Amino acid sequence: MNLMLPDSGLLFWMTVIFAIVFVILAKFGFPIITGMVEKRTRRIDDAIAAARKAEDSLAGVVQEQARLLEEAKAEHARILQEASVQRDAMLAKAHEDAREEARKMIEDAKVRIQNEKEAALREVRKEVSVLSLAIAEKVISRELSAEKGQKELIDRLFEETSGLS
Repeated sequence: MNLMLPDSGLLFWMTVIFAIVFVILAKFGFPIITGMVEKRTRRIDDAIAAARKAEDSLAGVVQEQARLLEEAKAEHARILQEASVQRDAMLAKAHEDAREEARKMIEDAKVRIQNEKEAALREVRKEVSVLSLAIAEKVISRELSAEKGQKELIDRLFEETSGLS
């Protein structure tokens, strides 16, 4: 038996067994294998389609996000402008209110100053009249301390009262 050249009977049986195995595989194995390969191919194709769909959806989401970001920036700018306008209006109103309050305070101060001035003038007049009376009392008491001065005063008062009647 030569290992390099097989016997013709061995070749025959190897061919017959190969044919039987090939037929069995062709009838039962290959359809299952090709079905599995096709199924796997469909899953891969579906996964690729889903990935493309997800990529397209992601691109849409990115565009939507960019649009929303622009809207948010525009809204932010609008809110800042409104706040600035309101701030300016509030400052103007506060300045006007402060001016009005200052004007009222000045008017009240003028009225108080005038009242205090009048009160001070009344007080000065009162003091002057009190001082005048005190001086007159001292002058009269000095003049009347002498008997001659008393007689002259009585005569003068008598003449004035008789001249009136």
